[in-house]
Amino acid sequence: MQKKLFKNCVYLIGAGPGDPGLITVRGRDLIARADVIVYDYLAAPQLLRHARSDAEIIYVGKQAGNHALPQDQINALLIEKARNNNTVVRLKGGDPFVFGRGGEEALELIEAGIAYEVIPGITASIAACAYAGIPVTHRDFASDFALITGHEDAGRTGDSQVDWASLGKWKGTLAFYMGVKNLPVILGRLAEHGMAADTPAALVHWGTTTRQRTLVGTVATLPELAIEHQFKPPSILVVGKVIQLRDRLSWFEKRPLFGKRIIVTRSRSQASDVVEQLGQLGADVLEFPTIRIEPPKDISPLQKAIDNLIQYHWIIFTSVNGVDAFFENLQKQNYDARRFGHAKVCAIGPATSERLKANGIRPDLIPPRFVAESVIEALTAVDDLKGKNILLPRADIARADLPETLKKLGADVDEVEAYRTVMDASPKEAALKAIAEDTVDWVTFTSSSTVRNFLSQVDKEKLTSKKIRLASIGPITSETIVKAGLNVDVEADEYTIPGLIDALCNASD
Repeated sequence: MQKKLFKNCVYLIGAGPGDPGLITVRGRDLIARADVIVYDYLAAPQLLRHARSDAEIIYVGKQAGNHALPQDQINALLIEKARNNNTVVRLKGGDPFVFGRGGEEALELIEAGIAYEVIPGITASIAACAYAGIPVTHRDFASDFALITGHEDAGRTGDSQVDWASLGKWKGTLAFYMGVKNLPVILGRLAEHGMAADTPAALVHWGTTTRQRTLVGTVATLPELAIEHQFKPPSILVVGKVIQLRDRLSWFEKRPLFGKRIIVTRSRSQASDVVEQLGQLGADVLEFPTIRIEPPKDISPLQKAIDNLIQYHWIIFTSVNGVDAFFENLQKQNYDARRFGHAKVCAIGPATSERLKANGIRPDLIPPRFVAESVIEALTAVDDLKGKNILLPRADIARADLPETLKKLGADVDEVEAYRTVMDASPKEAALKAIAEDTVDWVTFTSSSTVRNFLSQVDKEKLTSKKIRLASIGPITSETIVKAGLNVDVEADEYTIPGLIDALCNASD
């Protein structure tokens, strides 16, 4: 049972450390139900996908020397939006009450008579260290753990709120937030108050994200190393003996695609599964949707085929999109899976097969390879196609070789348009900028149409850099890439999304 959501209420939600998967269930549910979302620089943008399409989204991020909105104006904004009978989500990086100024915002809400709720988040120091292979406590190295702001004015001395005398003698682990700017001062004060110069110290930049970098040194050496390796905010500074365990416990940065920037060109509706899988393997994924799936301009041929479904001996589904479009219209015509009668079903590819099963149809045949030749071989091995009625519901731009070969074998083929594939011309600034800056490692293509539409929006010359490489899902897609004058650097052995991902992992070894 869902908790009641109150209007005139502000929910102070910890967005976690950067990995969008680390949001709490409660936080995610509130994002999905909010009228207004006010979010920070360190809150993962992917979390906004959970928001309602009509939600008002307001960015108030703060970076060094660049505040989208001062804190007092943020407080006023939260009060104003709540008073207008809105459910307001205040999405803050990490945890709202750990150096997130959530306490200040809560006090302002109380003063204004606005109800509020705090939804804790995973704080950055613990999470970033965990993803860097640094346990903040360990019974052999550290029995205590302290969180300290590293953003205190470097000029403060006697009135400092940080107890440097105690921290200099600290035996456990210290984590400093926002400490890169004052790094020499912080480590210098620890040394002044008794901490050994060779005490391990580390910086974790953009912890838990695919941009994570970890730099290990000592209290004495880390400031110079940070300059040399150009470490900037946001970074967590960690000091303590537990850092010695990183060599053995590092796991996140050892993922097969860690740090690889990969462009996915699938349709926006189908990209989420690929993006998630690549992200779990450590890739920094940029979406560049090149196609959009739309209904046929004339739906009547598909509807007629569904009405006469009982006359077909075979129905061949070549894609998940074809299955979705077919069953959507089947239901609109008040039919269900029983309409298939005695017709046998062929599914090209495991994903198509699984989608059919989800709709109550278990395929009779799944060819071993996902090209026309293999489909024909598989069909003729189990049936004489002469005189057989075959229905082929598929895309408007599908290749003609499969129906033509079936007809040559004596089959009566009804090829009907189940869906259209049109170019997605939506803005793609992030991906285009990365291509222009030559910071992309891979561009993935899952069909010939993704190749053609991608090249219609990107200067081909920019794809011939030393860095960027092209990955194809199979030989038909590869042929289109080559005909466009480009090289295929990797082709999947199995012509599926998992096969393409495996090929990327093998090529990145």
